[in-house]
Amino acid sequence: MHAPPHPASGTNRSWALLILLCAAEFMVALDLTVANVALPSIGRDLHVAAGDLPWVLTAYILATGGLMLVAGRLADLVGRRRVLLAGIALFTGASLASGLAPSFAVLIAARAAQGVGAALLLPTALSILTTAYDGERRTAALAAWGAIASSGAAVGLLAGGLLTEAVSWEWIFLVNVPLGAAAAALVPRLLARDPEPVRLPLARLDLPGALVLIAGLVAVLLAISEADERGWGAPLVLAGLAGGVGLLGAFALFERSGAQPLVPPSVWRLRSLVAGTGVMVGATGIVAGSFFLNSLYLQDALGYTALESGLGFLPIALAVLAAAHVASHLITRLGSRTVLAVGLATMAGGALLLATIPDQAAYVADLLPGYLLIGLGAGLGFVGISVGAMADVGDHGAGAASGLLTTGHELGAAIGVAVLAAIATAGGDAAGLADGFRTGYVVAAGIAAALTAVALLVVPSARPAPGAAHAALH
Repeated sequence: MHAPPHPASGTNRSWALLILLCAAEFMVALDLTVANVALPSIGRDLHVAAGDLPWVLTAYILATGGLMLVAGRLADLVGRRRVLLAGIALFTGASLASGLAPSFAVLIAARAAQGVGAALLLPTALSILTTAYDGERRTAALAAWGAIASSGAAVGLLAGGLLTEAVSWEWIFLVNVPLGAAAAALVPRLLARDPEPVRLPLARLDLPGALVLIAGLVAVLLAISEADERGWGAPLVLAGLAGGVGLLGAFALFERSGAQPLVPPSVWRLRSLVAGTGVMVGATGIVAGSFFLNSLYLQDALGYTALESGLGFLPIALAVLAAAHVASHLITRLGSRTVLAVGLATMAGGALLLATIPDQAAYVADLLPGYLLIGLGAGLGFVGISVGAMADVGDHGAGAASGLLTTGHELGAAIGVAVLAAIATAGGDAAGLADGFRTGYVVAAGIAAALTAVALLVVPSARPAPGAAHAALH
């Protein structure tokens, strides 16, 4: 087991490391949603049918979510600085390839490669953050991480609209190139070298288990994507769902009985981490799916431009940041579980409001109240999850624990986008899209309400020291 790559001494250097790690997370979260408002432009330029466009999002999310457990384990085995640098390099190169893609097939391949880079980057950054800080600083760092997770996705929608309208959709990917280069240059300055030698013990890395996990996820998401054309009762859809669930069950068995599981048994015994990861799947599914629904509705049903759609998401980003700031105060008084439950209940209320909009909705009167509630709920909820889930994680196996939590984040996004996209596009025309929009939010509200009950009944609570979480947000 490698020693954690603690930052060089000095408070300024310590917080510079936090800024770097959160910036890396922000870049990955940004690309989770930055393509949403650009999808109509991508479809027109590359001659892609509307039903195929969600794969611009799904290819990225699938590769990210399917490989995060491997990446987290890899960081524990070969060194976190090495894996972080590899992730930044691959993410940056794949961003360049995405921006220069001459066809839809090349774009999907580049987005998948970008997802692999994100998979290396995200759990490694979280494991470094978890092991490089302790006590109040650790809680503060985790609160900042939770705030970035939710706000980055919302800012991605705004950035996507601005870049698509001001320049072209290609720049939603090309903008990552200078950011990635700057991050790669800073890593050697802020992180100590990993111990030598650099030899990967492949026998200790469960690659077959990872392949089974990815195959199961692909089968489930392909089945969901076909449901809007064939119907949920179609034999092909049912077979895909059954096969995917079977493969995911086989992965769970491999994890329990394998000699070298991707997630060690000691990590599975952390109730706060496992329960928090389960809630993360549902919460991220609601947020990512709702962003896709809103982008589609604003542009295809209401006729907004990409820039107007991006600006329409600005209140969500501001609501997320405001709620995260409030959560940094509340979490020390109420504990992470209560903050999480309040956030999920707020998201449910926002989804219910959006489920009642008229066919030709007005932005301020009909859409904005629901948007604000979902943003406020996300800001509270993701801070609560991040602080609570990682509260009991130690240096040993921090990469695997981080991989598990970030896997829940990405898989929830993949499933949320796939399910709500299938619901929203089932009607075909603008009137059908409005019905799909409302139905999608009825589903989202039901999921959020169920997660609220789960959070209150199952998820343990962590209560950090007063002022710790608040400090990170400044």
